[in-house]
Amino acid sequence: MTNTTGKIFSITSFGSSHGKAIGAVIDGCPANLELDEKDIQKELNRRKPGNSEITTSRSESDEIQLISGIFNGKTDGTPIAGIVFNKDQISKDYESLKNTPRPGHGDYTWRSKYGNYDYHGGGRGSGRITIGHVIGGAIAKKLLNEYNIKIISHVKQIGKIKAKTVNMNLIEEFASKNPVRCADPTAAKAMEELILEYKEKGDSIGGIVETIALNVQTGLGEPVFGKLDGDLAKALMGIGSVKGVEIGFGFDVATSTASEINDEFYIKNKENINKTANKETKYEDKKTKKNTDFSQYDIGTTTNTSGGILGGISNGMPIITRIAVKPTPSISTLQNTVDLERGEETKIEIKGRHDPCICPRITAVSESAVAIVLADHMLQSGFIHPTDLNKTH
Repeated sequence: MTNTTGKIFSITSFGSSHGKAIGAVIDGCPANLELDEKDIQKELNRRKPGNSEITTSRSESDEIQLISGIFNGKTDGTPIAGIVFNKDQISKDYESLKNTPRPGHGDYTWRSKYGNYDYHGGGRGSGRITIGHVIGGAIAKKLLNEYNIKIISHVKQIGKIKAKTVNMNLIEEFASKNPVRCADPTAAKAMEELILEYKEKGDSIGGIVETIALNVQTGLGEPVFGKLDGDLAKALMGIGSVKGVEIGFGFDVATSTASEINDEFYIKNKENINKTANKETKYEDKKTKKNTDFSQYDIGTTTNTSGGILGGISNGMPIITRIAVKPTPSISTLQNTVDLERGEETKIEIKGRHDPCICPRITAVSESAVAIVLADHMLQSGFIHPTDLNKTH
């Protein structure tokens, strides 16, 4: 079973829904990053259950304990271990499901593959294990913040209710003011009412979550294997309940022409370049008298249908990803399944405490997944010194 992601900045996740604890070990974080438990706790608070009427009623404080990797308030270059102890699990709710796999869950496939499967709360396959994602993501976000890279997530759609386009600078502010975490206040209210409607029915509803990374340097990613968009897609698909990933225009490119979606380039600082055009600079090629170093140009694109990535490499524009999140499969309505012990068809009614919509809580997890990939690629591409933040290459 693979529980580690990342090449240099790596996250190893451990724990299960009803086990003693859940956590993560983060390796490859350079020394001298200021970090304490509060940095991680604020991210876990966004993911934890029981925050509103539209989330599960499971009451967990999800208090983080850092047990290694920090010295005098800063990372010391050694593995950072963070742990959260489970306190409100009710395992008896799952005893009746021991031999009857829940539709929409991994119960059957996990049991078929491993044999010894912890069915309590979904065990290792539970959405609760994303605590490990968020612990790693919180550290990645703190590291990226040193380079002015900011990552924000918001709910774009619940069911058929879609949010209107909101100014990118206002997304974080607006989304934090409602339990759905939607940046369109009018749509957020309608989304909340829809979620509560399905909750009352004993059902659930899915949606779309968008994550945006701002101020990402040009040059992250590799052109063939190790494409930045490929790694982002893999990380986002690695979140439970995610069934689709889009980057930029995503599936809309299939119904578009190149003339409609090609992002055309322009020079942002053209005025400053013109002023020095007739002056010999250190970038000038002595033979051709043409500039051969792009570092003096600030290149942009007039549109961003590519979602900030071209040829597998970041181009300096905002990186925009969207995930399709399926409805929570644990619902209280009667469903058909099989009894694996008796070898017969049967019906089940799932008890326990479950989210009628996962989207609001998955925003923190999506941010974390993107942050982990970007931090790893920043180290791979040499933008961050691998051992000490105070050093340059």
